[in-house]
Amino acid sequence: MFIQTESTPNPATLKFLPGHAVLDTGTADFPTVEAAGTSPLAQRIFAVEGVSAVFFGTDFVTVTKADPVEWDHVKPAILGAIMEHFQSGAPVMEGEAPPPGGHAEHDGEDAGIVSQIKELLDTRVRPAVAQDGGDITFHGFDRGVVYLHMQGACAGCPSSTLTLKMGIENLLRHYIPEVSEVRPVAV
Repeated sequence: MFIQTESTPNPATLKFLPGHAVLDTGTADFPTVEAAGTSPLAQRIFAVEGVSAVFFGTDFVTVTKADPVEWDHVKPAILGAIMEHFQSGAPVMEGEAPPPGGHAEHDGEDAGIVSQIKELLDTRVRPAVAQDGGDITFHGFDRGVVYLHMQGACAGCPSSTLTLKMGIENLLRHYIPEVSEVRPVAV
């Protein structure tokens, strides 16, 4: 088994491509070791000292390391954990699969605007950030402000503010006049 690695815009996060499907649909975010209870793969990766977050896409795993840790020290152990997991035949996730959309529900008077926001995120934004090992999901809309949740390599990335303000906010404002601002949320 050969696992490719790619750097991401976030220097604390690496993207691992195992050459196997990781999730059938959607994404799964494990910002802490406690959140990894439903995933044998995430638990195995968190067992590597220095790992601070794990994120799954359909064909990739992104791993975020703690600040003082050097990639040269943890990358071989992470590669080993991913390889051992896939060779063991154990499931990536136990129990229910993560929801395919990842977006928060929203209904009411702004439902039409929110539907447009989600469609733009799904068609224009999420594929691009998935290439960088992350995901951005809709969290809410209130009086012109769109609240987005950044996951994987996007969470804590030094360029995330620029991505939100110059990229996503400009895109949404261009297509949806009711949008005035985009803000990140921590969940």
